Amino acid sequence: MRVDYTPAGPQGASAADEDLEPEWLADGWLPLLRRWLVDAAAAGLPEPNAMVLGTVDEHGRPVTRTVLCKGVDADGVTFFTNYDSDKGRQLAATPYASATFTWVPIFRQVTVRGPVERVGEHETTEYWHSRPRGSRLGAWASQQSRPIESRAALEHALIEVAERYGMDAEIPVPPHWGGLRIRPESAEFWQGRPNRLHNRVRTRLVDGRWITERLQP
Repeated sequence: MRVDYTPAGPQGASAADEDLEPEWLADGWLPLLRRWLVDAAAAGLPEPNAMVLGTVDEHGRPVTRTVLCKGVDADGVTFFTNYDSDKGRQLAATPYASATFTWVPIFRQVTVRGPVERVGEHETTEYWHSRPRGSRLGAWASQQSRPIESRAALEHALIEVAERYGMDAEIPVPPHWGGLRIRPESAEFWQGRPNRLHNRVRTRLVDGRWITERLQP
């Protein structure tokens, strides 16, 4: 299985875009990542803010899963999770992560890498209250990453939480739940091109300065 990254390929004319150049990152990684996120959403791609998050486990082995990015700003790339989940515990032990956005139909990909920190309580609370009520109940019902005997048991846990809070009561932020932010110290932008001669441009923090360079595919 192989995608033909050409204007005549099955994904349409996206490969006719102007070639990615290091100069596009003259203002840093943030403006271009924001623009590409907007382009992915405008192209109608499902879950355009999905990213594959990489951590390491207690044995130093890589672990990946897909999460939803919920914020991109000058401070970094933010997502929210159960701090007691596998990824939460792994990032507490080794607070460094890699995250990759992949938008195959428009021939683009971005990978950010850097140290991870918890966001402030206010930011977590603000996002928590923007979530649908069902998602908030689910965060209380699920002991994320822990074994459970059946789907029925999981659904029963949700019913118990829903009965506890009723229809209108405020649902507080769980003490084990909140935001995590990757502060990029490198960001690589990838653009698919014919003959596997893809465009790769990386910017990275070196001795307090951002260095931008083109990489061979």
